[in-house]
Amino acid sequence: QVQLVESGGGLVQPGGSQRLSCAASGSIFSANTMGWYRQAPGKEREWVATITRGGSTSYPDSAKGRFTISTDNAKNTVYLQMNSLKPEDTAVYFCYLQVPPSWKVYWGQGTQVTVSS
Repeated sequence: QVQLVESGGGLVQPGGSQRLSCAASGSIFSANTMGWYRQAPGKEREWVATITRGGSTSYPDSAKGRFTISTDNAKNTVYLQMNSLKPEDTAVYFCYLQVPPSWKVYWGQGTQVTVSS
């Protein structure tokens, strides 16, 4: 099984920056992708960023130029660097990992990010 634990959430002012961390443990040797989703109150979960086994990254238009996903293989950790934060970025941010051959998706429990003055 896989465990994902997010950290780094909190309160930040508009225009500020914050870095989220997701520490992975368990059977993660064959992981194909890792990334982040977010969910604001009353809204559906929204994709934020993905990084593949080969190191390629993808973002939605809402995150391009502001968010950067990266990994530290030695620490089995994925990061999300968020810059130029806006109030609409306020949400619970969830880390995910997807593993073949079943392509099951594992989720962390989330970390709250609040962007407010």
